[in-house]
Amino acid sequence: MVFVLKRTEVSKMTSMGIVSTGTYFPETFITSAEISAQSGIPEWAVIEKLGIKRKYVYDPKVQPNEMAVLAAKKAIKKANIDPLEIDVVLGTTEEWREYLLWTTAIDLAYEVGAKRAWGIDIHARCATTVAALKMARSLMADDPSINTILIGGGYATSEFIDLADLDTSFMFNIGTGAGAIIVKRDWPENQVLGSHIIADGYMSRHVIVPASGSQQHPTDKEVANGGYKFRLVEPEKMKTRLGEVSIDKWLECVDKSLELSGLKDDGSIYTRADIDFLNMALVKPSAHREILNHLGLTEEQSIYLSTVGHIGEQDAIINIEAGIEQGRLRPGTTMAILAAGIGYTWAAAIVRWGPCK
Repeated sequence: MVFVLKRTEVSKMTSMGIVSTGTYFPETFITSAEISAQSGIPEWAVIEKLGIKRKYVYDPKVQPNEMAVLAAKKAIKKANIDPLEIDVVLGTTEEWREYLLWTTAIDLAYEVGAKRAWGIDIHARCATTVAALKMARSLMADDPSINTILIGGGYATSEFIDLADLDTSFMFNIGTGAGAIIVKRDWPENQVLGSHIIADGYMSRHVIVPASGSQQHPTDKEVANGGYKFRLVEPEKMKTRLGEVSIDKWLECVDKSLELSGLKDDGSIYTRADIDFLNMALVKPSAHREILNHLGLTEEQSIYLSTVGHIGEQDAIINIEAGIEQGRLRPGTTMAILAAGIGYTWAAAIVRWGPCK
């Protein structure tokens, strides 16, 4: 039996809104000229094809979950809440962090003073923030005592990029930073509506760090041989597969998210025509423009952070702050958040920005 959720039932789903955000970036960065020198790619191509003018890189003086704490403290201050109000922390700090086999979510909770909260680490690579938003609303729907959730994490994956390996050039934009977002039940603004996630396990082992786990330890020899960096397994197969399915998967996520977003104030359904702002993880400029074209949007209705870099799942939070600062994300705007994680996972969420009835 197939269960179909009717639109009237969707509209009655638990209401959840974004209260505030916070971000953190290190002081260390690398320029397009430096990327060109290390990779051999002409600087014009680094800028125009890869979309990078500059990106933040890992500073060992500020550790990954420490960055998450700094971002979360900003979000808590902006929300003007007592950290003790936080019921749950969904930790999105990437696996490259202070310690192996460590629960960063409860560390994050403790460090920001959310000592009532329980926490769990979640990982869907660069799609994690969308997954966390989906999970947060599900937690609220399941447990009436959960009212406030902190989502946040640090990202220092730039350490795993080998600029001499051109097979991984699509990852050369990966940088370092942190983001945090606070959501509340029945918050009357910035409501998270529908969301949808799709996975394609065919590529689950196509992008790996070979010497990094139980199958192959990162011995000194393997590290010296480059085994502790991102590598592509069967690169042509993965690139061909992505070329065949990626745009369609993103659009499918958008359409399903719109379908799950309930009804507008006038009683009509949400469609692509209602999207005013694209909040998309940093991808190469051509892919960004292609999504804009499919959604009928202009470049002025999106953010492209070529001077920040791709901070993984934190892009969604970073783009919200940049959108507000640049006057592109305004009250009344319907925002589509798009992300994709290696593996491969595609995700989208629809957010109605500003006051909601």
